[in-house]
Amino acid sequence: MNKEVRPGLEEVVCDVCGRTMLKGERTEPYLAPGGQRMVVCELCTDRAYAEGWIRESAHDELPARTRRHEPRRSILARLRRRHDPAVAYADGRGPGEPTGAEPAAWANGGEAVEAEAAQEHAADRTFTRPKDPRHVRAVPTNAQVKVERAIEVFNSSEHPRTIAGIARSLGEPWVNVTVGSSPSEVAVVVAWELSWYHYRVDLGAEIDPVTLVGKGVELEELDEWARDWNAAAVADGRLVLGVGSPG
Repeated sequence: MNKEVRPGLEEVVCDVCGRTMLKGERTEPYLAPGGQRMVVCELCTDRAYAEGWIRESAHDELPARTRRHEPRRSILARLRRRHDPAVAYADGRGPGEPTGAEPAAWANGGEAVEAEAAQEHAADRTFTRPKDPRHVRAVPTNAQVKVERAIEVFNSSEHPRTIAGIARSLGEPWVNVTVGSSPSEVAVVVAWELSWYHYRVDLGAEIDPVTLVGKGVELEELDEWARDWNAAAVADGRLVLGVGSPG
């Protein structure tokens, strides 16, 4: 099967991966730190965010300056500040003049103050404790069910849009879906005569389960298992099981 790719009038190159865009692939302008305008393809948006770039279309929605977080003073520091003669009070009290709550706070050798400070420290520590953002889902044990589940996860991601865009130029791709070495991972290879993409689907991850792990331009670069075509892609880029080998 022969396929012909005709170059467009203008070549668009992604500033992240350096790849020249194929017909049908979409790019979006980003702003790098310092205001430099960059062009990013759909496959490199995560890397652009990691570099601190922002979408040009979202630039006007960002605040002009981020408020600096000011740590809350402890109860001991606040009570000491009230007794500092250099502090001017806005409520009309004179320097060093205690409030009605201060005598009780400083009674019994400062025990009440220390107890309140300990409670406040424990509350702050609980509030700032980091949380694990990774959510884990159940992983099928049957290989066929893993393959079917991986196709569902892939089809619900943003990657079918990329497959559909390239297919408009290069035609229908060949697809391989194979259970990986890890119990929760499935490999997805989508290939044409002039290009191929290798994705990893993590069935145990609920957030960002599909990752692009490799790409190339020659089918010979792929391992033999990756060229055992057992699936295909429909017009909108979604994957379906069942297809014959291209030979």
